Amino acid sequence: MKRKVLTSLLILIVGVISAQTHFEDGLSAEWHKTRREALRERMAPNTMAIFFNNSVKNRTNDVDYVYHPDTDFFYMTGFREPNSVLIIFSEERDFGDFKADEIIYVQNRDPRAEMWNGKRLGVEGVKDILGFEHVFVNSEFGVTPKLNTEDFDKFFSLDLSNGVAGSRSNLALRKMLFQYKELSQYPEEDNPVSIQAYELIRTTEVENSANVAQILGRMRQRFPDIEDDEIINNYISATSPEERLKVKEALPRTKADVQTLAQAMDVLREVKTPEEIELLAKAVKISAIGQVEVMKAAKEGMSEREIQGIHEFIWKRYGSEEIGYPSIVGAGHNGCILHYVENDMSNISKRLVLMDLGAEWRGYTADVTRTIPISGEFNEEEELIYNLVLKSQEAGIELCRAGVEFGEIGRVTRQIINEGLAELGIIKEGEQHNYFPHGTSHHLGLDVHDRGGYGPLKPGVVLTVEPGIYIPEGSNCDPKWWNIAVRIEDDILVTEGEPVNLSVDAPRTVAAIEEMMKLPSALDTWTLPEINQ
Repeated sequence: MKRKVLTSLLILIVGVISAQTHFEDGLSAEWHKTRREALRERMAPNTMAIFFNNSVKNRTNDVDYVYHPDTDFFYMTGFREPNSVLIIFSEERDFGDFKADEIIYVQNRDPRAEMWNGKRLGVEGVKDILGFEHVFVNSEFGVTPKLNTEDFDKFFSLDLSNGVAGSRSNLALRKMLFQYKELSQYPEEDNPVSIQAYELIRTTEVENSANVAQILGRMRQRFPDIEDDEIINNYISATSPEERLKVKEALPRTKADVQTLAQAMDVLREVKTPEEIELLAKAVKISAIGQVEVMKAAKEGMSEREIQGIHEFIWKRYGSEEIGYPSIVGAGHNGCILHYVENDMSNISKRLVLMDLGAEWRGYTADVTRTIPISGEFNEEEELIYNLVLKSQEAGIELCRAGVEFGEIGRVTRQIINEGLAELGIIKEGEQHNYFPHGTSHHLGLDVHDRGGYGPLKPGVVLTVEPGIYIPEGSNCDPKWWNIAVRIEDDILVTEGEPVNLSVDAPRTVAAIEEMMKLPSALDTWTLPEINQ
């Protein structure tokens, strides 16, 4: 009997560790509705777009990670529960009992599950709070209303090739995904590159097929996972338009399109609305204050995890719901590892500490990096490298103006660093090197590497400017430069006029950092009992 009770308890425990179902102080239901309307305006007639929310990710055994919704789904709905799907129709459709231009499927209310994992909104909650008119339980997907393949010219979705992995909590999502793939005639070969290639073949007139064959050849070189794709290989090797036409006619039938929706979301999410900028600015402000408080609290002998903990503690005090991405705190040679997240070095002494972290505020994430000397003072070599990175970054920030090409920021910042490294004797003039191996900028928003285009900047774009120099031990330069790693990253709002540095509260110059590190910290008198092992 006891074993049966225990088994029942374990079954109940299995499931998502809930996030909030929605943000009461975040974006409004009306705001999300305008985003759905904006997408609908971009859709071709007689089409539908579908958004699957994220699956639940398993952490270990019967414990799942805290749930985080798919950011495109959240952008369109404000809804943060798993096993949910949104459908947007290009125009209102008559389903007999009702007419609708959008439908959302959600989890049912379940008191037993809610006792363990938190309240669900359910059908009525989604109607009342999120403003949807047509809401159904996810078990009704494909049934209410009945959707038929022949009713639509195209089915737009994002890439579905990853399927649904992880937790047993994803059963309803798996079922809906399977039903949708049947409805849209989703290709059995669901490699997104293959699907893109097939669509290119399918939509190109035979007189232009030779050009397409060349494009496919370049794609095959770039993406090894399509090297053995028989259809693509046959099209490339065809020696006449007639042969390529035969390949085209033999393509598997599908109405699924995995490119158009992604392109539309890139456009919609690139320029932030005033409501988004307000939330994003708060996430950045909290993160910048975290950098300030760590500068005051940092002392020799601390560990990387302790520094990480102070940052994240500050965010939680302000009510940040989550980290925007895994926190990076790299001391000494660890700073040369671009995505170092172990943060396990203890007893930091006489080293630079690179801190790349961002709080999440109502779904929007900051991305702020500062590099500080744990001793409180930069040595001569550290200061020279730091000031070179700062000079590069200031030039990049100055370029964050409407009309400037996105790539120009990277070109200018890289040129400054290359010239500076040559002046310092670290490289020879014109020499290729790997001391600045990453890009300078990316869009920022619901994702730390957010959706957006890479043409001329527009007012309302928020992007990072983050040049860096990393000189690992053993580099081909004077050893005095080894293990110096510096990155300075700020979050910049493009306006009609001057760029706005949203993370300006975190000191950036050598003098300002050193002065801040002399100030007392509220944590100076906070001591914990020793643990003897």
